[in-house]
Amino acid sequence: MAKKKTSRSKSTLHRKGNKLSLILLSILAFFAALFFYIIFLRPATKFKGEEATILIPKSKTTKSYVKDEIKKHIDAVNYTTFLALAEWSGYWKNIQPGRYVIKKNSSVFTLFRRLHGGIETPVTLVINKFRTKKELAQYMGNKLECSTQDIYQFISSKDSLETIGLTNETMMTIIIPNTYEIYWSSSPRDFMEKMQKESNKFWNSSRIGKAKSIGFSKEEIITIASIVEEETNDDKEKPLIASVYINRLNKGMALGADPTIKFALGNFSLKRILFGHINSTASSPYNTYKNKGLPPGPICTPSIASIDAVLEGEKTDYLFFCAKADFSGSHSFASTDEEHFANARKYRKALDSLRIH
Repeated sequence: MAKKKTSRSKSTLHRKGNKLSLILLSILAFFAALFFYIIFLRPATKFKGEEATILIPKSKTTKSYVKDEIKKHIDAVNYTTFLALAEWSGYWKNIQPGRYVIKKNSSVFTLFRRLHGGIETPVTLVINKFRTKKELAQYMGNKLECSTQDIYQFISSKDSLETIGLTNETMMTIIIPNTYEIYWSSSPRDFMEKMQKESNKFWNSSRIGKAKSIGFSKEEIITIASIVEEETNDDKEKPLIASVYINRLNKGMALGADPTIKFALGNFSLKRILFGHINSTASSPYNTYKNKGLPPGPICTPSIASIDAVLEGEKTDYLFFCAKADFSGSHSFASTDEEHFANARKYRKALDSLRIH
């Protein structure tokens, strides 16, 4: 009996010892987790807004610059922790340039992981209508690390464009208005390759098939659409205006498009195109009164609605259109000279009455 009691006592003590060990381990685990949370996972930011941005240019991937940037955005304790993580991981020898957005109450570990991994926050590009390369370059220069001048030089350089299969005339045909994301540290080449990739997505088999069915290349469709874009903001009228230009091209007539004269002059504020404007731009390949066929490239980046209006190829016998005399923004369409001249007289009379020159 004594042996059995002794055996039970040892078993009881063993269970109590195991239980105590589990309690101690649980306490240690709790404090370890608490320590880890305090050091690495608790909110570390000190800025007032919902987010802040750290920009690390390619020219400033230095320890001193990054330290100063980090110090602006996180509290002192977490700043010390960041420095320790950076030293331990060798981050200072491999700083990744880029744009890093920090959300309010982010932890130092989250911040460190993003910077160490080069996990950039992309920039949102809202590409709308641009008439010139300079306008496009200026917009992109305000969005990316590279300057307006860097972008303009690339998109104006024959040699640069040839490396990605473009020319000075066709360069703007791959800029499809839409919303895109791109990294702030992207180079001008990166941007153009991004636009080329997006353009290839846009030109799916359906759109390519429609272009072939009406006898035009992608670049020609974009050029026609750019003129349509400049003629009206009314998406409902765009297919009709597109039909006029397609009909004129098919008949071998000059397009006679006023927006191309504005483009040739570089003056987009003109309300009325006069013979003087047409004659002064006679040598320009963009003068569609003096030159038959399409201009060498688009006169703006047309909207998807304008591109699709051309591709739909609405069938009409219209060869002319003229803004209505009520200045509603709508147009009167005509199939004959006589109809068109009557419409044009009404419009000119309305312009004269308001002394618009």
